[in-house]
Amino acid sequence: MAKLVECVPNFSEGNNKEVIDAVAQAISRTSGCVLLDVDAGPSTNRTVYTFVGSPEAVVEGALSAARVAVQLIDMSRHSGEHPRMGALDVCPFVPVRNVSMDECVTCAHIFGQRLAAELSVPVYLYGAAARDESRKALPSIRAGEYEALPEKLAKPEWSPDFGPPTFVPRWGATVTGARTFLIAYNINLLCTKELAHRIALNIREQGRGPNQPGRLKKVQGIGWYLEEENMAQVSTNLLDFETTPLHTVYEEICRDAQKLNLPVVGSQLVGLIPKKAMLDAAEFYIKKEKLFILEEEQKIRLVVSRLGLDSLSPFHPRERIIEYLVEAGEVDGGLVARPLGAFVRAVGARSAAPGGGSVSAAAGALGAALGSMVGLMSYGKRQFEDLDPIMRRLIPPFHEAMEELVAMVDADSRAFSSYMEAMKLPKNTPEEQERRMSAMQQGLKIAVGVPYGLAEKVSGLWPGLKELARHCNLACKSDIQVGAKMLEAAVFGAYFNVMINLKDITDEKFKLVVSRSARAPPGGAAEGAKVAVTSGPSCPLGPRQDAWGCSGEGSSGLSSGKLRILSPHRCHRRSLGCWKRRSKARRSCWHSSTSGWPEKGSGECSGGSAVANTAGKYSCPCLGSVGICH
Repeated sequence: MAKLVECVPNFSEGNNKEVIDAVAQAISRTSGCVLLDVDAGPSTNRTVYTFVGSPEAVVEGALSAARVAVQLIDMSRHSGEHPRMGALDVCPFVPVRNVSMDECVTCAHIFGQRLAAELSVPVYLYGAAARDESRKALPSIRAGEYEALPEKLAKPEWSPDFGPPTFVPRWGATVTGARTFLIAYNINLLCTKELAHRIALNIREQGRGPNQPGRLKKVQGIGWYLEEENMAQVSTNLLDFETTPLHTVYEEICRDAQKLNLPVVGSQLVGLIPKKAMLDAAEFYIKKEKLFILEEEQKIRLVVSRLGLDSLSPFHPRERIIEYLVEAGEVDGGLVARPLGAFVRAVGARSAAPGGGSVSAAAGALGAALGSMVGLMSYGKRQFEDLDPIMRRLIPPFHEAMEELVAMVDADSRAFSSYMEAMKLPKNTPEEQERRMSAMQQGLKIAVGVPYGLAEKVSGLWPGLKELARHCNLACKSDIQVGAKMLEAAVFGAYFNVMINLKDITDEKFKLVVSRSARAPPGGAAEGAKVAVTSGPSCPLGPRQDAWGCSGEGSSGLSSGKLRILSPHRCHRRSLGCWKRRSKARRSCWHSSTSGWPEKGSGECSGGSAVANTAGKYSCPCLGSVGICH
């Protein structure tokens, strides 16, 4: 899926609506940026903007907002309750989806450097982007606030990371950096404030002091009472939901509450939340309760139910989950949002993208989708119920791969487009040439990375596809064969997309790593597809007993004298196949009559090989009560 970074710039103006709106418009008009929230505080005289986009887009959005602010905000006249040191006081970059902290650090560095160069203002780095340990904490940089800047900038130890060490009265100074996503999460209890705070002290990282730390890392907590709801809450801030997930906080508080005989009555999310935090919680409860849930919407619903997120007010995922808000704000949903006909025509148009890479991703997505479909067609039916545990294990990887490969359709097109855009950059000066070459190389690495990731994802599906072919509903035989060939085509296309772009990359170490692991995927893909296509179900389509341990002649066709396979299940205690239709009265075998339509024979499961008698009836090759036919 596309990379997504959140940017939360704090501007020192919370009363003048014209200024607030002008900054918001500057962000909204920046290509690739989606403005999610504008929170103005009159008493603090400060407005917090929340917007998301790709790493490149959010840097441009923050710069666009700063260019407006430098014209409209005068810090020499500013006053407010909140600590501040500049017109753009602080500008953090937060990883949301498919983005590392290092990439957000890069965003902060690029933004700080460009802001200082364009506006000639001092810029400091904090958080994960800080170059000095003493500057990691924002309060230490902002100590003394705007009024202390003239003296502070004169000290060598407070020389800015970017820009001149000079005081700019209208602007002040800006702090930028990278941090993790903060989730404000409260758990409801029917108890007193003091009891809620007691639990908060148990779980928060700070605990009761240095000698009594709490159990949960990267968690802040306090107990308070909500008069309007007539209940207490353990109010928490999750500073890093990857370190301590949402469900861990809830479960730990429930555990403490149970020890104190206190009822937990749901919980409350304040503000926005990344989708990953919700899906991580869903996976926890799916595993804990041994559930089988594939669809994202149902996983979100499960989390809302288990955590009681709608206990105080309705929880609308489309309004609370960042990625859903982004999707709602996007005018162009990309290639995958178009009708199939439009996508095909876009491929057939006179343009370089979408091309073979996007088509390969689409082929892979369809192949994985067929794997998921075949599994689901063999799951949840009474005649196949013995296969349910197998299908519960086999289906999810195909469903997950389907979603990831769909996203790669647009990712490949964007990767190629970024390279083409880099080629258009000016190259009049040595600096411009260097910047252009760097952007081109970065674009090529992305253009290699997408199909390389596609090939890796598909390669992991072959073992599951082979096993699925052994156990699936035989009526879906052609579907799994088509799926295997689609996956093979996807890897074939991905391989050649990697190779055609790899030759132009100058980073020899990168080339060596990729070329070694991508030596010859088409051969491996062909082998995987061959195995999947020819594996067959438990009783394969061939004469006599073979490697699968089946006797007799089976066929999925309706030709005379061959078994009509209606319901594939294996004899679990032996590797001998048995095809039959479930019957409470007895085990009955099926055969095809000379007319070509299946008829029920009178032959019982005999324990011998499947032998046709003069009436064309077959006995099943089971081993009686030892090898039970299902």
